[in-house]
Formats: sequence, C-alpha cells, structure tokens
Amino acid sequence: MAKDSALRGPWLCCVVAALAASVSPAAEALGMNWGTQATHPLSPKIVVQMLKDNGIKKVKLFDADQGTLGALAGTDIEVMVAIPNVLLDLMTDSDNARDWVRHNVSRYHFDGGVNIKYVAVGNEPFLASYNGTFDKVTLPALKNIQNALNDAGLSDVKATVPLNADVYNSPKDKPVPSAGTFRPDITDLMTEMVDFLAKNGAPFTVNIYPYLSLYLSDDFPVNFAFFDGGADPVVDNGNSYTNVFDANFDTLVSALKAVGHGDLPIVIGEVGWPTDGDKHATYVYAQRFYTGLLKRLAANVGTPLRPNKYMEVYLFGLLDEDIKSVAPGAFERHWGVLRFDGQPKFPMDLTGQGQNTMLAPAKDVQYLPKTWCVYNANAKDTSKLAENVNFACTFADCTALGFGSSCAGMDAIGNASYAFNMYFQVQNQKDEACDFQALAVPTQTDPSTDTCHFPIQIAAASSTSSGHRRHSAGSLGAAALLVLALIQLFMLH
Repeated sequence: MAKDSALRGPWLCCVVAALAASVSPAAEALGMNWGTQATHPLSPKIVVQMLKDNGIKKVKLFDADQGTLGALAGTDIEVMVAIPNVLLDLMTDSDNARDWVRHNVSRYHFDGGVNIKYVAVGNEPFLASYNGTFDKVTLPALKNIQNALNDAGLSDVKATVPLNADVYNSPKDKPVPSAGTFRPDITDLMTEMVDFLAKNGAPFTVNIYPYLSLYLSDDFPVNFAFFDGGADPVVDNGNSYTNVFDANFDTLVSALKAVGHGDLPIVIGEVGWPTDGDKHATYVYAQRFYTGLLKRLAANVGTPLRPNKYMEVYLFGLLDEDIKSVAPGAFERHWGVLRFDGQPKFPMDLTGQGQNTMLAPAKDVQYLPKTWCVYNANAKDTSKLAENVNFACTFADCTALGFGSSCAGMDAIGNASYAFNMYFQVQNQKDEACDFQALAVPTQTDPSTDTCHFPIQIAAASSTSSGHRRHSAGSLGAAALLVLALIQLFMLH
C-alpha cells in the first residue's frame, strides 16, 4: 500500500482494505487484505484457519504466492490475487500475460481448488507520487490479463486495478462530491480504463482511508473521519454528508458519471484504521472507526449518490507487518485488526450488530522462548549507546516509540531496551543479538509497561535470522531519531 503525502482536500484520503463475517448479509460482502511484509509471517495454513474461524469469506492478496494459494484451496473463500507493480511492464506482452494467467489462475481456479474472483493488476499504479512511472504500462497490462483470462475460459474472473483515491478530486473552487472528476493529467487514461472495465463487467477498485485525511491535516475535523455523527454536515445539492468516507466515495461516483459510467460497480479495495505509530493511530479510534463502518455496511444504507446499494469492502488489514515501508508514516506497520501473531487488538463484531466480541485468534502459534533483551544497567561504557540504538532501529521496528505512539512515554533507558529487544526478536533471539557492545543483557522478566508491550516473536518456519537485509535503506525514521535524542540527553547526564 502506498500513500501520497501531497493529498489535499476533505474528500481525498487514500488507499485500501477488507474483512468478513458470517451471519448478516453485509458480512457476505466483507473481505480482508492479507499482507505478508513481516520478518516472521504466520504460516498460510494458520491464517486461512483464522479466516474461516471468523467467517471471513473474501480475501485480497498482494501477489500470487504458491503457498498462500495452496492453503486457500478447497475453502471456497473468494480470492483476489495480484500482479505487483514491478511486473506490469512484463504484462504488456500478451504472451507473458497468458503465461501469468496459466501459472497463477488456471492452475488453481477449478472446482475444489481456489475460488479466484479477481486479479488485481498492480497496486495504486497511478499514485501521484509515482510521477507517471506506471501510466503507460498499466492499461495494456490490464487488457492483456483480462483477454488472457477470457481466452482461457475464465471470463468469470475479472481483472481490475486497485487505485488510490488521488486519481479523482473536486476543484478547489467547488470542493463537493458532485463536482468530482478524474485527475486532469490522467483523465484520458482513466476514461479508457473505465470503458474497458465496463465492457468486461469488471469493477472499479478504490482504496479509501479516512484516517489519512486526519493524519495529513491538523485542521481536519476529527468527527468527520468517523461514522457516528457529531460532525457538521456538508450539504451538496440537497445531499448531507457527515463523514469523509461517503464524501470520498461519491466524489468517485461523480467522476465515473462524468466519463459516462456512473453506474459502474465499485469495490472498496482497502479501508481501515491503524493502531500505532501516530497520535491518531490508537486502538480507541480504530475500534470507533470499524464499529461505525460495520454498522453502516450491515444497514446497507449506501451513500447519498448510491443509496441502498450493495457495497463490497475489503478491510485493511488482517495482520501488522513489521517490514513495511515507513516512508508514508510510522503507522504503516500497524494497520492490522490483529497483531503480528494473529491475536486480536480490540472488540470487533463483523456482523455490524455492535456486539462487544473479539475476533477469533490464530491457533497453534509457536513462539520463541520467553526471553527479552534490555539495557544493561551495569554497562561501564555508554558512549556508543546512541550508535547501537541506531543500529537496532534500522534493522528492527521501532515505530511504537514515536511521538504519540504506544511506547512514547518511556525514558531513555526504556527506549533503548525496547529497541534492543525488537532487534533481538527479529534475529530469533540469537545470543549475539543481545550484546550491543556490552550495553544489553537478556532477561526472563517481562519489561513491558502498562502502555508499552515488549513482544516475543513467533517461531515461524519462514522467519529470517537476517531480517535487516529485507529493510530498505534509511528506515530509521522519526521514531528512532526521537529515541536517539533521548539517549544523547541521557549520556550528557
């Protein structure tokens, strides 16, 4: 999932997500985004069982991993497989597109196999911050993949392109949903794409993130990000909007209408709320957001421009991912409604009935021993403490230490301990991973506080003992810089 920090205006949030339940009709329309950018991902079999235990009937993937699809076989869970952006150029060749469909769709999509419903061609390829990198290859790739599906007798599988909400907007002089149009630099491209989707009976897929409206603007009214009222309404041609999701969605409806396809089906590819890494990314806000969204979906009220319309929605996301890029913000690693180990964070009723129930947790999860790594109170030379914290936070996830985050209230020693422990866990608790030039020691006493959880990593067969190799350069970020400032202050005293 990518984010554009330049998004402006009350209707433009950003990207994507999904879930499902078992009882209400709305639950049948719910799906979940299953991302796997983690140093220690849960095994696909455990995740699929968890999906089944929670009645989740749809899942959206970000690739076509063989192990994941194998675990989904025979479950009847509807699946959206994906072609990453880096492969779009290859898909402009029709032979490559046919090969991809044969290996990643035909191979699995049969009775008793994987119930593949969609192929996601790229992920937000027209994001403004990409500066047109994928503009020339996405539509040819989409056409080739859909044609390959049709030629393979798989016309029931629809190719679509999950798009960031920044592909449409309303003008500054008329910032209302009814004035929505596609972004001027891609209007012709979007018009041709929408025509192709309509011709093939495929939906328009969009990622909408009310959280980002709040994150990107201190002036954004907090209540307008949620569904439970309290916000001053925006009135547009007699329609009253009390939340940014409806306003954003109807801006898209207007943009589609402007190019002659106002009735094109829309799939919400991602929508959700993170729980850490920012002052607005909290369990309380996340629960408030999901409770309101799920009640709305269960009531099937739609939006002012599409009232009482079935809405297919994928929540973002299923699990926290500790090696996602933090370029958009530290919250990127905390979108899961479940922790990295498949344990629920807060009550969530997928039926939309507002019951105070927890999601079913992952079963049979194996953990590393109950050993943590903390600052060595007997350390004799602390001159290299900042340097070692820098190292730990570059190769492990320290985003919970940032301003407004769950672990922000600790002192310098607590911050150093948290950083050391995160690295120690990523490295599978290797003895040499808890030394840091004699500044750290292992302990069997849990150093967690009331607000800051020091995790024990799962023992996954696919875990890596060199997780730092999978991080992008410069992942230190603002959270670690704050930690270093505290460490340096400590050293001065």
